[in-house]
Amino acid sequence: MSYTTIPESPTATNAAKRSAALFSVLAAFGITVLKFLTGWLTGSLGMLSEAAHSTVDLVAAGITLFSVQVSDRPADDTHNYGHGKVESLSAFIECVLMLGSCVWIVTEAVRRILLRERLTLTFSIWPFAVLLLSILVDYTRARKLHKTAKEHASLALEADAIHFSTDIWSSAAVLVGLLATFIGKRWGIQGLELADPIAALVVSGIILKVVWQLGRKTVDALLDATPEDARDEMRRALMRDLTAIDGVVSVSRLRTRRSGAKYFADLSLGLARNLTFQRAEQISADATGLVERHLPGADVVIHTVPMAPIAESVHDSIRAVAARWNLTIHDVTVQQFPQGLHVDQHLEVNEEMPLKQAHDLATKLESAIMREVPGVSSILTHIESEPATIERPESQEHNRQLEARLRQVAKAFPEILDTHDVMVTRSGPHLKMSCHTTMRDDLPMAKVHEIITALEGAFKLEAPEVDRLLIHPEPETDNRR
Repeated sequence: MSYTTIPESPTATNAAKRSAALFSVLAAFGITVLKFLTGWLTGSLGMLSEAAHSTVDLVAAGITLFSVQVSDRPADDTHNYGHGKVESLSAFIECVLMLGSCVWIVTEAVRRILLRERLTLTFSIWPFAVLLLSILVDYTRARKLHKTAKEHASLALEADAIHFSTDIWSSAAVLVGLLATFIGKRWGIQGLELADPIAALVVSGIILKVVWQLGRKTVDALLDATPEDARDEMRRALMRDLTAIDGVVSVSRLRTRRSGAKYFADLSLGLARNLTFQRAEQISADATGLVERHLPGADVVIHTVPMAPIAESVHDSIRAVAARWNLTIHDVTVQQFPQGLHVDQHLEVNEEMPLKQAHDLATKLESAIMREVPGVSSILTHIESEPATIERPESQEHNRQLEARLRQVAKAFPEILDTHDVMVTRSGPHLKMSCHTTMRDDLPMAKVHEIITALEGAFKLEAPEVDRLLIHPEPETDNRR
């Protein structure tokens, strides 16, 4: 059975499942009493076997009613995954009870056939009336249980639905057996007196078939086997959709199980290792939504593993090695020489770190890069100190003379249309400046960077007392100047 989960309130779901289970209990009780009375009055083994079968139905229906009340309880500290397994346990107990009744029926039927015991039946119209009523009741409750089980993904109700569907055929077999027996007795046809125990054997065969179907499904659920509706084609579709997500390199360890009406899924996603943490989180959310579309209402756990994509560039590989060491590098350049690739990079370290420690850190990073990035034969690392404290500038007033000199130097670059928001900052002996420059909207970033670098170099020649010049480029259409 494949399920379609319909979102609704837990209260409505519980009420619908309890209503279906309670209806099944009441129906099973009434039919069981009638069958026992009829079998006892007529002496029909087929009828008594049906009564025994109905007794099992009554017990199973009671267990089902109990299980659907317990299974919908929310997860707690003792049962972290909820109480859905109660439904699987209920179905398993039902299988054991059905198997026990089957053994009794087969034993008694074989004795009557081989020893010719108790083959004389008392003719009455009541067995036929009771069996016809039983078929009608079984059809009604099987249909109701099947519909409720499909709507609310209940394994216990599904077990009852399948069980009572087969009861229709077993009742029909007993009906035919009784009719054949009475015909044989009325017309003196030899062999037809065995029709009743043979009908009982047919009933036991039907019971065995039901036990096999339910037993396999309930054992799978109790052992956390992959649900049938999450196997093969759906699994392939799920793997295909997951690998189609941008940034996913591979999908491994896709595992699903079911507890009651709820699915649980966990999987490992191999993500490109140069992705940001925020992007990785977004991909995980997309993957979770995709799994929930295939398995409605699933509880999804995703483990992400950084991996090197096939098309990863040398620059990205180098940055990935530094990121794994939790180090920040920038201005990475790679040159091709006959003996291999040469890398220049800038490593940022805490300004209070001793030189020996910073050098050892750079050496370890270089060794890791040469070991993990194919083709790299030599590395030159420029170690830079990054401020560890918040600066407290003594003055943030404009230095008009420096500002005028900066504007004068900027005029030498025709691409720079405007220089504005010039700021001079003094922090102890250090002098820093910042400014905004306006350039054409369509100017390539490579050219923009070249101009900014040239302007910084030209101005530091003009004003060597300035330690650093930070330039923020803006497009011409920007209206803040």
